[in-house]
Amino acid sequence: MKLKLSLILLLIGGYASQSSAQTINAWKTATSGGYTYKYVTGDPTHSRFYTLKNGLTVILSPTAKQPRIQAYIAVKAGSKTDPADHTGLAHYLEHMMFKGTNKFGSLNWAKEKPLLDQIDELYEQYNSTKDEAKRKEIYKQIDKTSGEAAKFAIANEYDKMMTGMGGQNSNAFTSFEQTVYTEDIPSSSIDKFLTMQGERFRMPVLRIFHTELEAVYEEKNRGLDSDPSKVQEAMFEALFPNNNYGKQTTIGTIEHLKNPSLKAIRKYYYNYYVPNNMGVILSGDFNPDVMIKKVAQHFNYMKPTTVPPYKYAPEAPITAPVQRDVYGPNPENLTIAYRFPGASTRDARLLSLVGSLLTNGKAGLFDLDLTKKQKLLSAFASANTLKDYSVLVLRGTPVKGQSLDDVKALMLGEIDKLRKGEFSDDLIQSIVNNYKKSKIEQDESYNQRASNLMDDFTSGVDWRTDVASISELSKVTKPQIVAFANKYLKDNNFVIVYKHQGADKNIIKVEKPPITPVEVNAGEQSAYVKMINAIPATPVQPVWLDYNKDIQRAKAGPVDVLAVQNKDNSIFRLYYRYDMGSWNNKMLPIAAQYLQFLGTDKLSAEDISKAFYKLASAFNVSAATENATISINGLQENFGASVTLFENLLANCKADEKALTGLKARLKRSRENFKLNKGAIMQGLVSYAQYGPQNPFNYVLTDEEIDNIKADDLVAILHSLVNYKHTILYYGPQTAIQAGAALTKLHKTPATFTPYPAAKIFTRVKADKNTVLFGNYDMVQAEIQWIRNEDAYDAAKAPTIELFNNYFGGGISSIVFQNIRESKALAYSTYAYYIESQKKEDSNSFVAYVGTQADKMNEAIPAMNELLNKMPESTEAFKSARENIHKSIETDRITQDGILFNYLAAQRKGLNYDIRKNVFETVGKITYTDLNAFHDYELKAKPYTYCIVASDKRVTEDDLKKYGELLKPDMKQIFGY
Repeated sequence: MKLKLSLILLLIGGYASQSSAQTINAWKTATSGGYTYKYVTGDPTHSRFYTLKNGLTVILSPTAKQPRIQAYIAVKAGSKTDPADHTGLAHYLEHMMFKGTNKFGSLNWAKEKPLLDQIDELYEQYNSTKDEAKRKEIYKQIDKTSGEAAKFAIANEYDKMMTGMGGQNSNAFTSFEQTVYTEDIPSSSIDKFLTMQGERFRMPVLRIFHTELEAVYEEKNRGLDSDPSKVQEAMFEALFPNNNYGKQTTIGTIEHLKNPSLKAIRKYYYNYYVPNNMGVILSGDFNPDVMIKKVAQHFNYMKPTTVPPYKYAPEAPITAPVQRDVYGPNPENLTIAYRFPGASTRDARLLSLVGSLLTNGKAGLFDLDLTKKQKLLSAFASANTLKDYSVLVLRGTPVKGQSLDDVKALMLGEIDKLRKGEFSDDLIQSIVNNYKKSKIEQDESYNQRASNLMDDFTSGVDWRTDVASISELSKVTKPQIVAFANKYLKDNNFVIVYKHQGADKNIIKVEKPPITPVEVNAGEQSAYVKMINAIPATPVQPVWLDYNKDIQRAKAGPVDVLAVQNKDNSIFRLYYRYDMGSWNNKMLPIAAQYLQFLGTDKLSAEDISKAFYKLASAFNVSAATENATISINGLQENFGASVTLFENLLANCKADEKALTGLKARLKRSRENFKLNKGAIMQGLVSYAQYGPQNPFNYVLTDEEIDNIKADDLVAILHSLVNYKHTILYYGPQTAIQAGAALTKLHKTPATFTPYPAAKIFTRVKADKNTVLFGNYDMVQAEIQWIRNEDAYDAAKAPTIELFNNYFGGGISSIVFQNIRESKALAYSTYAYYIESQKKEDSNSFVAYVGTQADKMNEAIPAMNELLNKMPESTEAFKSARENIHKSIETDRITQDGILFNYLAAQRKGLNYDIRKNVFETVGKITYTDLNAFHDYELKAKPYTYCIVASDKRVTEDDLKKYGELLKPDMKQIFGY
């Protein structure tokens, strides 16, 4: 099947010429339910903007697709407004906002408060004392008094409350100019939630501070081990010598971390956590007239005050490249950054368009000239818009044999093309078309709606300009972009950061202070929380999938079509799903990668990328271990053109020796870089622990096999894909019958399918003794995973497993987190999960994790082992875990193509029903005795494989041998090459 370029352009032109009446986006005012609000005409999210009498901004975006609400409580302050002598303070405060008030988080406030006052004063003494011996003595007093105060504290009572009301993704984050608290809650729990939040922000108490500060130390050390974080800090420091974007980091300096002031933290709270500097942003299933009354009821008590203005000297123009050099164990790369005006300006919006002209995944200058032609291993451009300034970031990774200066020359060459206007005349319109598609997809999600509204609020962007942005950008001309590029993107006005692969000699880790484990009183509950729990919640009926009713079925020739109809908009997603993968053919993933660099006899690879992008469509071919998937997505009006374009490529792609040479070089460099990634090393150790020395992770082509790859062999694999049995999955406006009829014409298949190649079989191994697998990596931290293979998959265990994970090791209210982080301050991140197999033939597994300072490894491992051998009992935590499962499932709505993938996942497990129904109906019957029996049977006194990635300069072999037989596989044994 041949498709001529002229036909493609005709189809695309038809799409691009479609137009509709222009909507004027303007602010309007309305009153409803007794409250006045503003809104933007033509806003598809129907968002309302209220300002309460105390100045609090409330933004409501109703959507009834799921019975849940995404909530953000945002403060327009962050590390940029930290005091210069207490950097990291906003981030400290973010952590402490989870510790409660005088009403919750405390067993006896009258007894706790005097001790907390003593701790305040001790920290002030500690900060003002320079003599190290005296500081140690003061810290001993802090540690002792903190232990006494903790006896009256209920650690993480906030998190337990959120868990009990069905909350998900309870978290917070701090950036330069925002501190944001995020929750995803059932809409039925909104009264509990707002009551809780109103109290939370009334008078936060800085309790259990020294153990939480240790968690911040751990976070700092993780940053010291992160090369991308170091590059980011170096880039901002060079770009902004006058603004706190560059003068201060969010996490703070080591010196300031070691000398915190609770009084300074409290002062920051009173300065910035005021209603006229805060916003409550809600998106989800609610009536806005009712919701605004509820929000006002719980936040009207807040008193406005003048917020200290942030002042800074404007940055001087950069007149010569500013260079920084960063060293670390990760692969080398190069970053170039240009400074632009702030987020609320039109230039910042044009910057977003410029970023897409350079990188959009398909047809940008970087995409076509650097990635598609394999001149660089990777290259991208992105806009980072902040309130005071914005940044255009260019980043490139060299292929083998290239220097970082070569990367620089190639990326700046593309900037020069932008300045000269050497890009396709219709690229701007193509970008706008893809923005339209992306906007439709974002507006479908209540989470994404809230996120967009929150970002605009904290960065000072007018929501009207956001709503109108697509219309605005569609009017931008090529000459305007060329003028813009020449104004801002010069030959000498950038910062350049060379990320070298090598030892960082400047790392100074945050040393571990001596901390005595504190009481967490996990089983206790304050009177206030009992009151919250007694607030009635509107019952919600769960909705189960019925695979026979919820999935439409049809045929496209001999191929089964499974479909879910999209009745909301014009988006379609199409998949060809194969039950074969790299275990059937190691070359399949290589062929999948090769396709993106190939053309046909009529179209080049670049032509095809441009054509897909003009259609606002995209395709992807991926091969996992046991399945492969071809996906195509776009707008239904371009369904036929998109599928035809892909089918033509797959059937008629031609071998390209130059592209193969580039791909081989790319593969080899990627594999070398993979060995420099600590996460990849851990993946390899975990696979070794689960399957033995020959495992799925290292079942890859050898270097010699890569050298011997033939272009014709890869093309033959691609041409033959249609001959193997597969299932078609379709989500879009058409019915299954309509989609099947269309695909019968577009998707040509043989009369009989070719059998799959025989698959390599991997079997999980049962451990009979403790073993330590060690991977050496130059890092401050030590990362430990406990791995154990368990019994075969059994659907009847699903409710118990769900409850166990929720109670024992999943989330910040779990036993593991409470014990290892909250009580003992041994980690920033820690968890434990019993993992069900993805298919009925395989066994389940257990994994636990601690990321800790290397010098705390010998405390962290015994702490986890203690929990694996004896599970602490907490009646309230157990109750909250059950309630969380009930409320989460009853408000969970599996929709769109999620229905199709849920069905396929159930099939792999041998199920023909929605397993959530069984979990929901059974979990309430499980007792703590049942759960403890599960824990003891599966985990207690069992052998484990400890997978440890750390620096051999920071941990010793003798330490490692304490935990089992020590094996130190080399990189070739781990990676297979």
